[in-house]
Amino acid sequence: MEYETVIGLEVHAQLLTKSKMFCSCSTDYASAPPNTHVCPVCLGMPGVLPTINRQAIEYAIMTALALNCTISESTRFDRKNYPYPDLMKGYQISQYDSPLSRNGWLTIEVDGESRRVGITRVHQEEDVAKLWHRTDPSGESYSLVDVNRAGVPLMEIVSEPDLRSPEEARQYLIKLRSILQYLGVSTGNMEEGSFRCDANVSIRRAGSNEFQAKAEVKNMNSFKSVYRALEYEVERQRKIVEEGGKLLQETRGWVEDKGITVSQRSKEYAHDYRYFPEPDLPPLVVSRELVEEMRSRLPELPDARRDRFVSQYGLSWYDANLLTTSRAQADYFESCLKLFPEDSDLKRNAKTVANWLLGEFARLFNVTGTEIDDSKVKPQHLVEMLHLIEEGTLSTKMAKSVFEEMFHTGKRAAEIVKQKGLTQISAAPELEAIVDRVVLENAQAVADYKQGKEQALKFMVGQVMNATKGQANPQVVNELLKNKLGEGQPV
Repeated sequence: MEYETVIGLEVHAQLLTKSKMFCSCSTDYASAPPNTHVCPVCLGMPGVLPTINRQAIEYAIMTALALNCTISESTRFDRKNYPYPDLMKGYQISQYDSPLSRNGWLTIEVDGESRRVGITRVHQEEDVAKLWHRTDPSGESYSLVDVNRAGVPLMEIVSEPDLRSPEEARQYLIKLRSILQYLGVSTGNMEEGSFRCDANVSIRRAGSNEFQAKAEVKNMNSFKSVYRALEYEVERQRKIVEEGGKLLQETRGWVEDKGITVSQRSKEYAHDYRYFPEPDLPPLVVSRELVEEMRSRLPELPDARRDRFVSQYGLSWYDANLLTTSRAQADYFESCLKLFPEDSDLKRNAKTVANWLLGEFARLFNVTGTEIDDSKVKPQHLVEMLHLIEEGTLSTKMAKSVFEEMFHTGKRAAEIVKQKGLTQISAAPELEAIVDRVVLENAQAVADYKQGKEQALKFMVGQVMNATKGQANPQVVNELLKNKLGEGQPV
C-alpha cells in the first residue's frame, strides 16, 4: 500500500535584541559564566512585573511580513503552564489563540520545481533556561540549571502540514533561515541553538485526507540531522502500520550517534498547558502605521535578489540561487564586483567571481566547517588574485594553489607568488627548449597529432605543464607546439 508523508515544522528562532523579552537583562549570554545575566524577572521571583521588548515585537512583525502573513490588529500574551525544570516560573509567557500574525507562506525549490508552503502563524514568546547534564565520579547523574538563556526573545514560526518529504523539510528550513538572516533578526545558527526545529511527522494512505497519529521529533541541531531524523521516523511509522501495529501520538527525541528516534513522553494537547491570558501584560494593539513602517524596513529578500542576479549579472538561475541563499555570500559577491574597473565586462566578472565562490570557496568551507563570515580572504584579496590570472601572471591551476594558502593564512596573492616564485612563464624563448624536448621524447604523440588526433596535442601540452610545474602559460605552449608540428596536417 502506498503511503504519503505529512510533515509540519515548528521553528523557534532567537531574536537579535540586546535585552531579554520581558526584562532588561543582556541577551549576550553565550560565553558568560552561568547565572550572571539574570534578575528577579527572569528568575521567576514572586511579585515581579514583566515589560514587553518593543524591538522584539518589531522584529516579529518584519518576519511575518516577509513570510506574507496577515498581522493581527490586536494580540495578547498567554501563560503556557508546564512543570519542566528549565522553566523558572512554572509557566512560559507565549501566545495562544491571539497570535501576532497568521496565514502566510514561503516558496521552496525541490528537484527543479517550486512549491508554496503555508505558514500557520508567527508568534512571540520567551526562551527557557538551559540544563547541563553531568555525571559525578561515583556514576551518579545530576543536572545543573543555567538561567542566562531564560527570557531571551523567541519567535515561533509554525508551518502548515504541507511538506511531503525530508528533503522538502530541509529546503524549507534553509529558505526560512535565509530570510531571517536577510532581515537581520536572528543569526539562524542551529548548532548554537538560536534556530531550533521540532517536526510533526505522520503518514497516511495515498489519496486520503485523514491525518494519522503524529510524532513530534525534537533534538535536531543541523539540517542534516533534520533530514536523517525525518527519514528514520517515516520509515519507522510505515513499518509499524504495515505490521498491523498502532501509531501513538508522542514526542520522540533524535539520537544523533545512533541514528534513531526514541520515545520521550506522550504528546501534549493544547488543553494540557492550561493556557490563560497573561494578567501582568496588557493586550497589544498593532497599529497599521507600525506595520507599514516595518514593511518599509524590509530589505531585498533572497528570491528577489536571486532574480536580480539573473537579470543584472547574467548568471544562471542555479548559480544565482546558490549565491543568494546566504546574505553574507551574496554581499561578498557584490562587494567583489564593485572592485573591478567600471569599463570591464560586468557579466564576465560576475561569472568568474561566482565560479570561485561556488567552487574553491565552497570546497574549503566544507572541509574546514567555516562560513564566509569567517573568511580571511576579503573581497579585495580575491579580486587582486583574479587580476593576476587575467594579466597572465598566474595560471588557473596555480591560482587554486595560491588561493588555498590565502584561505588558510590570510596572505595576499602577490605575496605568495613572490615567496614561492610561482609567476607564470609566458615568454616563448623560455619555453621553446622544453617544447623541443617534449616533442623529441614523445614520437608517438607527434605521429598521432600529424594524423589529425587533437588529443595528442593536449597530451603534449600536459607534458610541458608538468615539466614547468604548472607555471607555463597553456596558450603559449599550444601555439609553440602547433608551430613546431605544422598545425597537425597529415604528412
